[in-house]
Amino acid sequence: MNLLLLEEKDFIGPDKAVVSGRRFDHIKKVLKAKTGSQLSCGVVNGKMGTACISSFNADCLEMELRLDAAPPNPLPLILVLALPRPKMLKRIMESVTSLGVKEIYLMNSWRVEKSFWKSPVLEKASLEKYFRLGLEQGKDTMMPTLYQKRFFSKFVREELPVIGKDSLCLTAHPKTSAVCPAGVNKKTTLVIGPEGGFIDLEVNTLEKAGFETVSIGERILKVETATTYLISRLFT
Repeated sequence: MNLLLLEEKDFIGPDKAVVSGRRFDHIKKVLKAKTGSQLSCGVVNGKMGTACISSFNADCLEMELRLDAAPPNPLPLILVLALPRPKMLKRIMESVTSLGVKEIYLMNSWRVEKSFWKSPVLEKASLEKYFRLGLEQGKDTMMPTLYQKRFFSKFVREELPVIGKDSLCLTAHPKTSAVCPAGVNKKTTLVIGPEGGFIDLEVNTLEKAGFETVSIGERILKVETATTYLISRLFT
């Protein structure tokens, strides 16, 4: 926890808050903070600053806040993922949030198992749990926005060209000789396929929608590895 993330319900005054539960346990047992200790903090979708612990109780602590800093700039990336398996989705959501991704689309494809769409991980409360962990890690407060798109063809043909307008549009796929660009540092819409990759028809559909097919080499990577690598490659 590099940032103590606060919600409006934590506040007991304009510049005072009470923290309990997981965050309290982490502050007490891992950070070993004491009365008078200062921590980096921020409010969900709001400002950042410093929290000074004013008192400890058995199961909570009170702190005085100074919130005077803006959160970091978001990464200029729209991330489109073929829905990964639930356990992997948890890790990906946390890691891309820590990297500053703010707009995420989960879509269907031929190799996405239907059962994945029924996973409780896709529920709002579950997703927000992993977003919060990512924000705490990356010292940010702005929650990502996530959209679920269950119809590949309709989404790619009708919505994705609009979503990717005025951006560099890329599809990551190992079966191409075109190399993924590096250090572009500009607005990009990146599409990443499922385990096993997109089928040829899906790649063709994406190309017709204006997405260039690029590769990061011959090695076949797990989706979570490829996602982190691609983001790190595109933005330096």
